[in-house]
Amino acid sequence: MATGHTDPLRRERIIAATLDLIAEDGVAGVSHRRIAARAGVPLGSMTYHFTGIDQLLREAFGRFTDRMVALFDAHLGGCADRDAARAAIADLVHTMSEDGPRELVLTQELYTLATRRPAYRELTHEWMRRSRVHLEKHFDPATARQLDALIEGLTLHRALAREPHDRALTVEAIARITAAAG
Repeated sequence: MATGHTDPLRRERIIAATLDLIAEDGVAGVSHRRIAARAGVPLGSMTYHFTGIDQLLREAFGRFTDRMVALFDAHLGGCADRDAARAAIADLVHTMSEDGPRELVLTQELYTLATRRPAYRELTHEWMRRSRVHLEKHFDPATARQLDALIEGLTLHRALAREPHDRALTVEAIARITAAAG
């Protein structure tokens, strides 16, 4: 097996393996041994690259939130006006709810940790702040906060429903929240 000197992507593989295991078995199913096996690295690599499981979880969830913000950026970054932003928000809700359970599970696992541990709460606060950046380009801060919550809620409901609501309901909900915003 390669040493860390000749395997510069080892740390990245460990983080990716951590997210994969969390998505499959939850945070409770994560251990150094399981992560190392999934990443294809020696067990000693875990303590070489991370001070402990907590640092690894924070970095893995940080990577996850970066990806989710990038998804926001991809949908909302190029919006020229409020109408384009409204359509992009609807697209975002439907994309996120149809992507499969992985992101939903990772989101809920992070939220569960955040309710119990302040370090993870800081990750979620920063994620929410970054997500609202594009929304606040088109809507006032209060409306952006409401839209952010709507995106989370509609995504969760669509992902878990036996018969997910259609785009018309998403568009109507966004219109209702943004109507007073101009």
